[in-house]
This record gives sequence, C-alpha cells and structure tokens, in this order.
Amino acid sequence: MLSQPYTHLEASKFGPGFRTRAALLAATALSIVTGSGAFAADDSANEALLKKLDKMERRIEALEAELKQKDSRLQAEAGTKSSSRPGSVRSANATASSTDAKQTPDAKQEANGAKGKPEAQSAEAPAKPMLNLPPLPAAGDKPILGVADSPVPGLSIGAYGEVKFGSVQNPAANGQWQNGFDAQRFVLLPTYAITPNIIFNAEIEFEHAGSGFDNDDKLHGTAEIEQLWVDFKILDQFNWRAPGIDLVPIGYINQHHEPTQFYSVNRPELYNGLIPSTWKVPASSVYGTISEDLKYQVMVSTSNEDFGDSFDNRTDARTVPPPGTPYVAGIDGLNGLGFSRPPLGDFQQLNNAVAVSGRLDVTPTVLPGFAGSVSAYYSPNTTPRGAHDDFGNFLGHSSLTMFDAEFRYRVPDTGLELRGEYVRAEFGHPENLRANNDSDPTNNVGRTMYGYSGEIAYHVPLGTILNSEWEAVPFYRYTYQNLQTGGFAGTDANLPTGAGQRQFHTAGFALFPSPKIALKATYQHVIDKSITGAMSDSFLGGVGFFF
Repeated sequence: MLSQPYTHLEASKFGPGFRTRAALLAATALSIVTGSGAFAADDSANEALLKKLDKMERRIEALEAELKQKDSRLQAEAGTKSSSRPGSVRSANATASSTDAKQTPDAKQEANGAKGKPEAQSAEAPAKPMLNLPPLPAAGDKPILGVADSPVPGLSIGAYGEVKFGSVQNPAANGQWQNGFDAQRFVLLPTYAITPNIIFNAEIEFEHAGSGFDNDDKLHGTAEIEQLWVDFKILDQFNWRAPGIDLVPIGYINQHHEPTQFYSVNRPELYNGLIPSTWKVPASSVYGTISEDLKYQVMVSTSNEDFGDSFDNRTDARTVPPPGTPYVAGIDGLNGLGFSRPPLGDFQQLNNAVAVSGRLDVTPTVLPGFAGSVSAYYSPNTTPRGAHDDFGNFLGHSSLTMFDAEFRYRVPDTGLELRGEYVRAEFGHPENLRANNDSDPTNNVGRTMYGYSGEIAYHVPLGTILNSEWEAVPFYRYTYQNLQTGGFAGTDANLPTGAGQRQFHTAGFALFPSPKIALKATYQHVIDKSITGAMSDSFLGGVGFFF
C-alpha cells in the first residue's frame, strides 16, 4: 500500500465530504491561532483555550476514524473490480492438466503502485496521521489479443505465429544455397467459458501467408482448424474433453508448439516427421491431476493411415485408388510419419481403426526446475481400405506403436537449462506398408524408427531495455534419427540410400524482449549416410510471438 501526502487531485477522489472536513480542520486551526492571542491575558482565557483544544482533538479523532472507514471501503471496491475483471480463460485452464493444447508462457506483470505496507513508525516520535491511497490498477494481461478487455465475460482471444527468413541449401538443386522468406503461420486462439466448468477452445491457423492458391497475389497457403473442442471440468482428478479436433499427447512440443516454447527457428527435428507435429486428430479424452507431482491424459482418436496422396486419389467408396493406380505412402523411410495424419473432415478417413494414446506429466517437488513426461500411442491398423502394392496385390493390416520420453530441467539459481528426448515407433507388419511395395527402393521402412536429442541452453538476463526485461538464450542441440532400420519386408528391393539416417547439429540463440516474443537466429548442419550427403544446411532468422 502506497502512503504519501495528498494533493488536491488525490483528495478529490474522496468526494465533497472529504473537502468539507478538510476545510473545517483548517478553520479550527485558524481560530486557535487567533483565539490564543486574545485569551492569553488571564487564567480563565487559558482554561477556555484548553477546553477548546480538547474538543478539537476529539473532533480530529472522529474525522480520522471516518476517513479510515472511507479509505477501507474504497480499497474493498478496488479489489472487487480487480478480481472481477474478465481474464484469459486460456491462461486459467491451459495448465489444468497436460492435455490443454495452449499453455500461456508469459509471466504476470506486477501491479503499479504499492509493494508493501509502510514501515512502522518510532514509538518515541509518533507519526502524523496519513491516509492510505487505494492501489493503482494492475497492468495485467488483456483477454482480447493482449490489448483490450473482453466485450463478453468469459471470452478471450489469443494468437501466436512465426515469420522465417534466411538461406537454405536445396538438395533438389544439388545443394545450391537459396535465399527465402516464409510467413509460416498466424494462429488465432478463441476461448470461451460457457460456464466456469464448460470451456470452448479452438485454434484457427493460416499458413504461408494465404488461404488459397493465387497466381496473381502469389499465394500458396492454407487455412485450417487445428483444434476444436469443449472441456467439461468435473474434478481436479477427472475431466472430459468432448469429441473434436485435438492434439495427440505425444512428446512436449506437439502439445506446446508455440514459437516461444523452443529456441531454434524451426521446431526440434524429432517433431518434423518421426512425430508428425502438429499431430492433430479427431479425438476425445479424459485428463486430470493424480497428485501435486503427476498429471495424466488418456485419448481415443481416429488412427493414422498409410496414405499420403491427395484427396483426388480417394474414391467415393472411401478407399485408395483401385489396383493398377499408384499412390503415395503415408509412412516412409524419408519422411517418417509426416504424411500419415488422418483427415479431419467430411468423413474422408480411410480406415475404421481407433487409436489409443496416453501421457503422464511429472513435476517433482523434490527436484525444483525439473519437468518431464512419458507418453505412448497405439493403433491396431494403419492400412487404408483397398491398400495394394504395384502388382495389384492387396495389403494386410499393420499396427503402429509409439513411445516417447522427454525432460526439461532449469537448474535453480542459474541460467543453465537442459533438455532431452527419446522417441521410438514400431510397425507390426512392415511388409504391408505402402513404402515397401511402391516400386521405390529408396524410401523403404524397417520394423522400427527411432530418434533422440539433447540440448543445452543458458539464460542471460540483459536488463531493462525499452521498458521490458530482455533475456538472451544461446543454445546447442544434437539430434539423431533413423527412419530406415533393419527388419524390412515387402515387394520392393531393399536399397535404402542412407538418407533416412540423419544427424542434426543445431546452434544459435533466441532473444526475448518479453516472454511473449522471440527473435531467433539458427545455423543447422545436417549429415546423412547417402552418397551425395544431405545438402540441407541452413542459416535462418525468425520472429515468433505468443500472447
């Protein structure tokens, strides 16, 4: 609570009653000064003066009590208004469990004004009566894009996005360095608290600067629904997410993929194929808190499918094209699971399988700064209806099992941060995968795929710049992934080029003018076992935001 002398402007906050009392005090004091001179001549005058002083003292005490009561009412009213201000529903619910797809990362700002009570006055020198001002309004987050109050209680709209630029090697051009730019994504995040226990959430994403293919405006982008669901908050231990579009709970970045959550310009390499981020599916789930240290989520969803071709190659019978017509695999040894995500609309899914996935999040209180998770996914069948090889033979079922373990550790009282992750995928019958039966011997798949990564970063405070606290985070990450292990079977010749076995050395820094924005620079060197080499190095800059 801030204590300070009152100005006229401050006094006016208490209304005309306060000003009347102040005038009365001033008039009384004036009468004392003038009256004391008139009555100082005799004892009777002194006695009258003492009585008047005693009466004035009691009056001052009464006025002080009234002012304190009014001050208390004003503080109570200010606190009520502050606590009833519509907040970001997304922020309030994003961390309720590991399931919520958006977790707002920015720190809460401190309220302007007081940070504590005035120090106690000395008993030998009693303090002069001083009034306590009500606290100034808090400069908290605004629920509409961080800049405006919500016109509808319970509604909030956030956003995140990223812009990339720089120079990359193009392996299709024999490793030629080419400069480029990509407004990769802009995502709107509407959330609405229908009731305190029923929460609507969505993500609307625009990619590559446009939502269509336009030769005039040079557009080649998309607009899509990335998330769409309603949460029913029942108990801390058990909540239900109604059927909708949601993110498979595998790994950390798949569910927390905003650009302020990682330090490189591009997402970590394990999430660019082996985990097909953003891995969104038709799904429903339950989630909750087991203990202070442990949270869970269990999901049922439409299965991934081994079909990576366009919608034009899906038949009206909801099958792949008939035998004799080739089609692109959804799972292959060069792109991992990158093209196997199921369709999200118009009943265009190509198999009836239901996948099950789950995740446990741990934040042990005995190890401050540490967070981690283990997660798994299982589909009994990824083979689409009518799947066939290039000789017209139909392909049987093949299951998919995945496991992921990851951790993040910010060492207390230091700037050091460590991250690590391991992911593995296993295929029940690789001989039934399209990539092993498409007459292309270079993209074959074995019985497993796996990858791992380790990252070290250091947080360096830069002080206050442009009225905010800046931080620099230099980092280095090593990643290895093998998408073409042993156990191959199928009609293709087994002649992998080694391009599916890759190492990534990624280094750079992220500069945070605010927790809501990141300015990034990254160099990446890629090594594979092909004869020509990966020819996929890059120098990239980026701007990411999330609010």
